[in-house]
Amino acid sequence: MHIAIAGNIGAGKTTLTKMLAKRYGWTAHFEPVDNNPYLEDYYNDMTRWSFNLQIYFLNKRFRDVVEISQSKDTIIQDRTIFEDARIFAPNLYDMGLMSERDFNNYTDLFDLMLSLVKLPDLMIYIRCSIPRLIDHIQQRGRDYEQTMRIDYLRGLNERYEEWIKTYKGHLMIVDGDTTDFQDNPQDFKRVTDMIDDRLFLMMIPFDSISLFHLIPLDESIRLHSMIIPFECIR
Repeated sequence: MHIAIAGNIGAGKTTLTKMLAKRYGWTAHFEPVDNNPYLEDYYNDMTRWSFNLQIYFLNKRFRDVVEISQSKDTIIQDRTIFEDARIFAPNLYDMGLMSERDFNNYTDLFDLMLSLVKLPDLMIYIRCSIPRLIDHIQQRGRDYEQTMRIDYLRGLNERYEEWIKTYKGHLMIVDGDTTDFQDNPQDFKRVTDMIDDRLFLMMIPFDSISLFHLIPLDESIRLHSMIIPFECIR
């Protein structure tokens, strides 16, 4: 099974990936940040290094997808190949930080790879406001992130929201502004309860009787009200 964590820079993807891997005994795949040979140069000169960085990420992410497809373990992945191609690269192009030639080349390569890529079994999207993202970025203190442009983050956030609206796979949304899964055990339990509910529902055949038909009305209302504030159910 493939579980993926999506979200903007500073949303808390790596933190949640580590916590869920420990909680469920899943195998974690992390975004290649610490040993990334382009990242520091990219933040110093986005126009010069944008194409190089995106190709690097695309290569690493596609390698992850191949490994996940061949694994018998349950994999939880920190950021997906879809975010690179549908959010980060288009945002760079729209901001004039990637040339049309490079963007078209990148998109053609991704579209070719996409024919070999399946959607994750469950996508968990951490939704955060810009102030929350900035707070997280400042707290973790990566030097190369401290000069990140606010309009860059804002553009990414807008593209994330557009992408999530049209996402076709199984999706769960966590409100990163109101859910402190790192420091509040109750909030983390609510996230894992959501995941348990979601994975259970995914196991029910499409043509079977609805889960809510099998439990009393009062209990159905309670379960429904518990999930809705934290999850977009699909």
